[in-house]
Amino acid sequence: MDEKYQPGEIEQRWQKIWEGNKSFRVTEDSKLPKYYLLEMFPYPSGEIHMGHVRNYSIGDVIARYRRMRGYNVLHPMGWDAFGLPAENAAIERGIHPVKWTMENIATMRQQLKKMGFSYDWDREFATCEEGYYRWEQLIFLEMYKRGLAYKKLSTVNWCNQCQTVLANEQVEEGRCWRCEHEVGTRKLDQWFFRITQYADELLRDCDTLKGWPEKVLTMQRNWIGKSLGAEINFPLEDKKKGELKVFTTRQDTVYGATFVSIAPEHPLVLELSRGKDEEKEVKEFIQEMKTVNQARREEPDLEREGVFTGAYCYNPFSEENIPIYVTNFVLMEYGTGAVMGVPAHDQRDFEFADKYGLPVRIVVQPEAAEPLEAAHLAEAYLDEGILEASDHFSGFSSEDAREKIAAFLEEKGWGKGTVRYRLRDWGISRQRYWGAPIPIIYCDACGIVPVPEEDLPVVLPKDIELSGAGGSPLANHPEFIQVSCPKCKGNAGRETDTMDTFVESSWYFARYASPDELKAPLNKDRAAYWLPVDQYIGGIEHAVLHLLYARFFTKVLRDLGWLGINEPFVNLLTQGMVIKDGAKMSKSKGNVVDPNFLIEKFGADTARLFALFAAPPEKDLDWSDQGVQGAYRFLNRLWRLIYQQREVLLQVKGGAPGKVSADLKDLRRQIHRTIKKVTEDIEKRYHFNTAIAAIMELFNALSAMREEEWAKKETAALVKSGLESIVVLLYPFVPHISSQLWEELGHQDNLEGQGWPEYSEDALEEEQLLIVIQVDGKVRGRISIPAGASEEAIEKEALADPKVSAFIKGKQIQKVVQVPGRLINIVSEG
Repeated sequence: MDEKYQPGEIEQRWQKIWEGNKSFRVTEDSKLPKYYLLEMFPYPSGEIHMGHVRNYSIGDVIARYRRMRGYNVLHPMGWDAFGLPAENAAIERGIHPVKWTMENIATMRQQLKKMGFSYDWDREFATCEEGYYRWEQLIFLEMYKRGLAYKKLSTVNWCNQCQTVLANEQVEEGRCWRCEHEVGTRKLDQWFFRITQYADELLRDCDTLKGWPEKVLTMQRNWIGKSLGAEINFPLEDKKKGELKVFTTRQDTVYGATFVSIAPEHPLVLELSRGKDEEKEVKEFIQEMKTVNQARREEPDLEREGVFTGAYCYNPFSEENIPIYVTNFVLMEYGTGAVMGVPAHDQRDFEFADKYGLPVRIVVQPEAAEPLEAAHLAEAYLDEGILEASDHFSGFSSEDAREKIAAFLEEKGWGKGTVRYRLRDWGISRQRYWGAPIPIIYCDACGIVPVPEEDLPVVLPKDIELSGAGGSPLANHPEFIQVSCPKCKGNAGRETDTMDTFVESSWYFARYASPDELKAPLNKDRAAYWLPVDQYIGGIEHAVLHLLYARFFTKVLRDLGWLGINEPFVNLLTQGMVIKDGAKMSKSKGNVVDPNFLIEKFGADTARLFALFAAPPEKDLDWSDQGVQGAYRFLNRLWRLIYQQREVLLQVKGGAPGKVSADLKDLRRQIHRTIKKVTEDIEKRYHFNTAIAAIMELFNALSAMREEEWAKKETAALVKSGLESIVVLLYPFVPHISSQLWEELGHQDNLEGQGWPEYSEDALEEEQLLIVIQVDGKVRGRISIPAGASEEAIEKEALADPKVSAFIKGKQIQKVVQVPGRLINIVSEG
């Protein structure tokens, strides 16, 4: 054992041992309880960053802890390898995406191995491998057979910088989630997954996810957005052009509708203005809206704008013609693409009516309050109330009126009660190269033809030219496009769009259960053993992207017969960000800390210990150079103490002493209290920072032992058991130094096979309690009493204490307040 702690040598040694022994390779074992621990897999960008270090360190603590508790632990790693960054990098650097991706994977794999994470590397895969996306293509075909995958013309978000379509979830504050450029709209033929077919189940099953943060569930519920309401038909003034169908959740306000708003994408919008004075202005407004993405048009602070179409429709309830406006705040993708404008009871409509001078008509009055007057409204009245000016519905409450008006609509044939969701079907077409090819063929004679299963995978060609120009590069690759129709054998062409990269990450967690399965996407028996994932770890930013899609795919795979579960993840931990200089670490801000530098200078264990000790997992971690150095100093102190006392410790035979003399009982109690604290902090709360703090406190107590105490056999035995407890408790956090110190303490078995230490309830019991005595809130004395003494006995001892009696002499005692086991406060008069 070297006197100096050498993390580089120690870590390389143990990483080789673990790899050589395949220490973390796992197979199904019905005799053991299983535990599936998974962190969201990384995009192979080329370097791991401190966010990775923190995320994967959190996961590794849980995985190693569960193994020590006797679980059969699956802890895999792989690569989310398709996507725009690789293609953009290839264009910028003149390197093929395959080469760029695989080189990055090799680099990051080595970095992760240097961190000592306990992955089963035999299960590793990259989603750009044919053996993975082949099965994704099969899933697509099965979904197509069942109508869950379909193609339609749609207004889509379009990023000019990335030259591709983006799902609504991929537009953040009006910008592309990848390149951060402004996003506009286009009309394109697109492939969709019918996620809306599962909307009600996705919403309902949120209630079953007891191990998920409420914030994430709220975000998902809001994104799915179930709305109970009604469809109402407003006949057009020109009866030949039909009617406008609107959706509303507030049919109780229909008598207050003074205009109708329609989306710029509505199929009737040009027809309504054709031949009218307003036609030119309407066309210009529609063209302008193509430059504004849909996410921006939904934002609350959007200035309400619109243009009168020159057309009117008939409100069958108020029996009047009302104007039709094309507006920027109505989307074709939601509802019917048309809404009734009720300025008195909808804030958007109120702002729009105020800007364009439209009538405001109050039809719902608040109960038990002064009646509202339209002329004095400063904002829309949005709450429930009692209807007025609503014909025979006047006098009813809003809730009752909604039910009665829905029934009246159906009776009159004017519409019907209905349920709508904010959730839209998932557009998966991407006009780029680096993605899984969509397995569809187009034949002039046969139309859309699925690729036969025996012809899978449709392989992404490697000999591709990436120019950066718009559209899919696959469209310029004749050998890829040109194919015989599987039905008629005539000339046909392949689909040149590739799948959204979120498709790959929507089922990868299931593939880890059987990554070597060659006959199906999943081996049902092995999937049944491992799934669902017991603990999933990743960022909150994926709440309505990856996590919602993964839930959807799980339900689809269940209905296709490959899975037997309803939800993919039992527990979800959303870790905080790593912050430096007041901002999230990023290259653009110049505040990045290189994990490689930390590993080289301080060792992986120090990097792990700091990341786990600096903050609870769910909170942001503020970077601190002093914190890193503090973690390194602690590991050095631990190493040095064991080095200095190693010969004494090796002479101790047997385990921890069952009984100790009176002067050692406090130390024995602290050892067991620490075991209990660390166990509960990992098991129940994931409060790794407080667990580490408790270990440090125990170490301080052991290192404070005087030299002459070490010579005593009983003391040495207890101290050795304390140090061994520290080493075992630290193992999930800092496995390299712990494994080495375990060996230096004379153990032949590797530490990863060691069971988790148990604490003794008997040892935790305190024979004497130190009670602080206050008089009128000020400390006046302390007494030592037997544990378990009654409140009456404690009060009697406190009042009899000579130091206390001097402060209460001649005073009337009003009451005595006790904090059990800690404090007693005597409250007096005067």
